[in-house]
Amino acid sequence: MAALRQIAFYGKGGIGKSTTSQNTLAALADLGQKILIVGCDPKADSTRLILHAKAQDSILSLAASMGSVEDLELEQVMKVGYKNIRCVESGGPEPGVGCAGRGVITSINFLEENGAYEGVDYVSYDVLGDVVCGGFAMPIRENKAQEIYIVMSGEMMAMYAANNIAKGILKYANSGGVRLGGLICNERQTDKELELSDALAKRLGTTLIHFVPRDNIVQHAELRRMTVLEYAPNSKQAEEYRTLATKIHNNIGKGIIPTPITMDELEELLMEFGVMNAVDESQVGLTAAELAAKAAA
Repeated sequence: MAALRQIAFYGKGGIGKSTTSQNTLAALADLGQKILIVGCDPKADSTRLILHAKAQDSILSLAASMGSVEDLELEQVMKVGYKNIRCVESGGPEPGVGCAGRGVITSINFLEENGAYEGVDYVSYDVLGDVVCGGFAMPIRENKAQEIYIVMSGEMMAMYAANNIAKGILKYANSGGVRLGGLICNERQTDKELELSDALAKRLGTTLIHFVPRDNIVQHAELRRMTVLEYAPNSKQAEEYRTLATKIHNNIGKGIIPTPITMDELEELLMEFGVMNAVDESQVGLTAAELAAKAAA
């Protein structure tokens, strides 16, 4: 029997991390892999496309209603969706109250103690990436996830978050087995996005595992609470996710200890590709009417 692979998808909020991870995991399930998804985002949206549901009841919310985590049964928190993918959400406290990271720690301990990891090929953690507190770093810090895949784009703050996550991996890489599996670019159609993403991957010492093109079919599927794999299995976008899933499946043992860069180096990288020079300086400071007149001239 193949060893259990524990992977994690990290990335800046709003980058399409949960959408990318669910579509990729659906493709892995299509390959015959048995999957457990552990949602580590307080929004509890890491499993909605797999379960066709608005949001799954989370471990923390159920524990609060029952009295404690010890009162829960695994069947109450684990649901089964597309291709028999097992789904769990850690959840989090109300906004502004408590530490959501603690929910991640509580949930993973509960799942391990109650046999949730038995009989699966992959455990996948979906983790908020622009919060670098210890709780959200728990899958890295406690050596739970051995392969980290960072979802990013060519936008500066997405690249900044990716570099920050690489710093977190570096911090715990030597004391545990965590490694960076690679970057996944979820296209936002910014300037020179593919080239910039590939350059950042090289600076971090890793590879751009896959460049996922932007396609409105993803939104069409999401409105129906479905992955593209289920909604439009014969589409070009479904094939992109199958390609990504195959690359991850074949990436076993190829993770690296990253080499994060400084903020200055990140800005230099953006300058190198002309991204920060893309604004026409002659148009800066003009009103909308002046810009329209200039364009019409």
